Amino acid sequence: MIRTIFFDLDDTLLDFARAEREALTRAFRRFDIDPAPGVLDRYHELNRQQWELLEEGRLTRPQVLLRRFDLLFAELGLDRSSRQVCDAYEAFLAQGHWFIPGAPELLAALAPRYDLYLASNGASAVQCSRLESAGILPYFKDIFISEEVGFDKPSPAFFQAAFAAVPGFSRETALMVGDSLTSDIRGGLNAGIRTCWFDPHDRPPRPDIVPDWRITALNQLPELLEKIDNG
Repeated sequence: MIRTIFFDLDDTLLDFARAEREALTRAFRRFDIDPAPGVLDRYHELNRQQWELLEEGRLTRPQVLLRRFDLLFAELGLDRSSRQVCDAYEAFLAQGHWFIPGAPELLAALAPRYDLYLASNGASAVQCSRLESAGILPYFKDIFISEEVGFDKPSPAFFQAAFAAVPGFSRETALMVGDSLTSDIRGGLNAGIRTCWFDPHDRPPRPDIVPDWRITALNQLPELLEKIDNG
């Protein structure tokens, strides 16, 4: 039986990919950088690589935030301040939101039956602003953002801090739902709770990170929970 559900935020409930492109486009234009699709795609790839290095403990958060721009500007031969561009990008990123299809309906359906918590890597000011804009904060009993917790997913310390803050927490009745195998699923597995991989893009599995369940659309989660609870 599942009682406590931890949700990732970016690309699980909110469409981070779209928000990223919108914020990058505005920030780049401010600093006279052409936001061509190829440039945005390359930033996305570099950004993903830096966050994976953070998950592996090889970079710190401050290093990630600047290094992704350092690498991009070096490739493009641009002389720009990574700090200034990063600050502008995060300011734009904090404005507004876009939902993953079915996210608000899912939270509204689950909140009366389960204790919902948010477990997100990211900057506190950015994530809290997006959550407030989206109007979904009332669905969660509490939110755990890595910058506030002091540890990043998939670190067991992140999850231990979250577990300690949940009244009457039990690993046996907890579930982690997220789109990232390396962050959400690995983190949940290492922390000793069950996991559900949200995989709308039909990505290849990894033999070293095996979730308990996989869904391809958020509206599949209530039926899965029913099967788990009745199993």
